[in-house]
Amino acid sequence: MNKILLNLILLFTLSLLFTIGCTDKKITDTPTDDEVLAKVNSCEGCHTNYEHLKAVHTPEDPPGDTGGCGGAPPFFQPYDRVYLGGEGYADFKSDIHGKLGCVTCHNGVDGTADKAVAHSGNFTKEPSHIADEKCASCHPSIVAGTKNSLHEQGWGQKMSLINRGGFGTEPADFPKCPEEMKEGYQNNCFTCHATCGECHIIRPKIMGGGLEKGHSFIKTPDMVQTCVGCHVSRGGHAYLGVATGTKPDVHLTKLGYTCMNCHSQNEIHGDGKTHKTRYAMPQLPKCINCHTDIANKNSYHKTHMDDFNCQTCHSQDYNNCGSCHVSKSGEHGGARIESHQKFKIAINPLKTAPFSADFNGRDNYKLATVRQSLSAPDTWDNYGVMLNNFDVFPTYKYTTPHNILRWTARTDTTVVATADDAISHPACAQACHIVKQNDGTFRNREFYLFNNNYDDKIQPSLNDWEINANKNIVVDGKLPVWWDAK
Repeated sequence: MNKILLNLILLFTLSLLFTIGCTDKKITDTPTDDEVLAKVNSCEGCHTNYEHLKAVHTPEDPPGDTGGCGGAPPFFQPYDRVYLGGEGYADFKSDIHGKLGCVTCHNGVDGTADKAVAHSGNFTKEPSHIADEKCASCHPSIVAGTKNSLHEQGWGQKMSLINRGGFGTEPADFPKCPEEMKEGYQNNCFTCHATCGECHIIRPKIMGGGLEKGHSFIKTPDMVQTCVGCHVSRGGHAYLGVATGTKPDVHLTKLGYTCMNCHSQNEIHGDGKTHKTRYAMPQLPKCINCHTDIANKNSYHKTHMDDFNCQTCHSQDYNNCGSCHVSKSGEHGGARIESHQKFKIAINPLKTAPFSADFNGRDNYKLATVRQSLSAPDTWDNYGVMLNNFDVFPTYKYTTPHNILRWTARTDTTVVATADDAISHPACAQACHIVKQNDGTFRNREFYLFNNNYDDKIQPSLNDWEINANKNIVVDGKLPVWWDAK
């Protein structure tokens, strides 16, 4: 009798313990026993324990679409952005960076299960933001170049703000911009300008941020995930042939080139000097680096080699948009001239003031492809700043579209012409020169930037505030007289 009673008591006790254990785990969803706690009692232990990361994460709402260039970025949960796992994490563990220890790069406090304590001690989420301290001891030359590079500093954008706002003329004048504008720049423009980690470890912010591959250090960034992630609408989608009516770039389809085949590490990392625009960068690739003796390939090249850049003939329609309204929290922003495909040729902006002094003959063409840019006098009015010196830069900027084909609308010499046209104009003129037709209309006029673009369905003419800004680059009165272009 006593033996049966003892067995019943033991069975009841085991059941109670089992029930309490399950109930406690279900209620707290947080590990409590010493064995499990040991796994989260360190930086690595926490970040390799997916369920624990979910239990202790701080919830976030997905970002809204503020109307910017790329719309709302994809959303990854906070615990997914910092989880160490998978093949990428195994690569990281075997890499020299994985042997340094978390606090070597991130600071903070190791050996604790308390999230607040772990993230104290001058914790830094992205060590490459303080690259002089965290990266330069092993990568001195790269850090010396990148900290002043176009990729990291965005000097082209900053130069536009500095000059158009009337706050100065040189990159060093950016601190003179109003604090409100610098705040807006950080919240909007800077989301696509990258430090080391944002190319080699994490996804670009515009792609959702977070670890791209379990903290693996990716020596050559993935073209689509990283490069196109930032250079999306104006470079990546053109190269991949995403836009309706376009084809992928011939360098992709015929050669399988990625960005790095043309854009060298030295160019991307920077040379430590301040360049006001990427087109002033000495390491920028040129078509003639590969296409040698191109001037003698055919009669068209011989005639026009110094007249315009290669893209004038060999690029397709490309993405344009305009009149950006920079967003602020709670206020909608974005381009008021929506994204659209078109093609424009203008007087080469790099040969006109204020750019001409910085190029010393580089890209010294008479005509060039141009792209409608986002700026407007009231672009920053959500931040209480007006661009009072707006006319100093054109709104159509020098561009080199990454959508090259051998045969485009301008290289098609099979255009059928009327008899009298054929007498006075050779075949190439039928495809590119402006030709006045028998009915008084003009063929090919839509390719050129006039003050009055009546042939452009998106923007029939320049806005009043654009006319003076573009006065040095519109082709009005600057084309051959015999074209009779109006």
